[in-house]
Amino acid sequence: MKNIVVFPEFVMLWDQLQGLSMPKHHLQIARWLDDAWKTGRRELLLMAFRNSGKSTLVGLFCAWLLYLDADRRIMVMAADFALAKKMVRNVKRIIERHPLTKALKPKRKEQWASDQFTVNRPSELRDPSMLAKGIGANITGSRADVVICDDVEVPNTCDSPPKRLDLRARLQEIDYVLVPGGLQLYVGTPHTFYTIYGEKKQEGDEPFLLGFERFELPLLDQNGRSQWPARFPDANIEAIRRRTGKNKFESQMMLRPVNISESRLDPDMMRLYEEDLDYSEQNQLAFLSLQGRKLISASCWWDPSFGSPQKGDASVIAAVYSDDQGGYWLHALRYMTHDPKKLQEADEATQLCRQVVDFVRTFYLPSVCLETNGVGKFLPGLLRRELEKQSVSCAVIEKHARINKAERILAAFDVVLASRALHVHQSVWRSSFPTEMREWVPNVSARDDALDAVAGCLQAEPVRLPRTPVHNLDGKDMKVWGGGAGNHLAHTDFDL
Repeated sequence: MKNIVVFPEFVMLWDQLQGLSMPKHHLQIARWLDDAWKTGRRELLLMAFRNSGKSTLVGLFCAWLLYLDADRRIMVMAADFALAKKMVRNVKRIIERHPLTKALKPKRKEQWASDQFTVNRPSELRDPSMLAKGIGANITGSRADVVICDDVEVPNTCDSPPKRLDLRARLQEIDYVLVPGGLQLYVGTPHTFYTIYGEKKQEGDEPFLLGFERFELPLLDQNGRSQWPARFPDANIEAIRRRTGKNKFESQMMLRPVNISESRLDPDMMRLYEEDLDYSEQNQLAFLSLQGRKLISASCWWDPSFGSPQKGDASVIAAVYSDDQGGYWLHALRYMTHDPKKLQEADEATQLCRQVVDFVRTFYLPSVCLETNGVGKFLPGLLRRELEKQSVSCAVIEKHARINKAERILAAFDVVLASRALHVHQSVWRSSFPTEMREWVPNVSARDDALDAVAGCLQAEPVRLPRTPVHNLDGKDMKVWGGGAGNHLAHTDFDL
């Protein structure tokens, strides 16, 4: 029986052969992988800063696993096939040159291809010793003892919600490929705030790698010192930060889930709150408040489309309130769609207008601005008709957008976010609105329907409300909450 060399020693032998010294963090990673394998921990996540040598170490780990058992089958999955082949070629070179694995190289060239190879092994198995697959490839029918997911998350696989859903669906196929007790090892860095490597709930779902043991190695330690000063001295780190920008540095070097693109809109600059609107009447005056702050104006903006479910632009309505201290409160936002099953009862436009009426009534809104670009030019009259039918007193203000959408959004959000003056209700935070903010880049195609509606609210002229409660105005029920002093008729016994 041969003496088994532990993985750190296997790496040291390779480094000596290459004339290299072993960095401290390489030893840490090697010991972690070795201990995880020995103790039977089979769901692992390795995150280390870019150019840390993690892929090289994982290649050595694959060669070591074949050294331990030549019958082992390893599948490498990457964001694209070329990247997966690169890992396979690296392991081939290691097997050819490492003193402990040279005997594994087969004599037949057809067993030593660039995208897959089969080592000398005692068993006759259908699957090769190592196989490269891109994330979009068909892996049905394959079997593996080890699956390495090397940089499966890159911008091209995660920069939109549909791509993230597709990535997760394809990675879930691994469960049907991996043999019972097999090893899954993810290797990479986060490329989006909604990363598969996250530890917290993202987009309403549990962490994708829930239960996986994690090893994280950011470039800077807790004291701000470089983890690899020989390769990354302080001057180099500052240069990288300056060239790549804050977001990319945080994502790729510090392993923090942020958008790798330099988005202009940071939802974390908004203030989250949970309270509902508080409407009250005192001394025949109406008041509307949030968190004890008196609200003095409101803006409502409807960015319409026909709201076909799961298709095209969304029809979005938003409501923003202003308080007497200069704060803005994004209290409500709805993505509206029509119901195709009810088209015989009411057409698409009428269904949407009825939803707008309900929105206006629910949130005490005195007016709604309607963007008349595109389909919106046909809606003002229809909306006024529905308001009239339901006896809701609300002004319909027609707005035609003439400024570029990106400019409108930037002009509306930049100052209020920088001053942290924008509050957002938890119901809005749970919608896809924060996702739109994180992923929005000026003049780049992305979902921005809610951003456009909220920007319209922020830029609309505040509607100053009547100061006395009016419960019946021209036969229509309407609660007015502006507050303040107003005219009042006093009844007395004096005969003047």
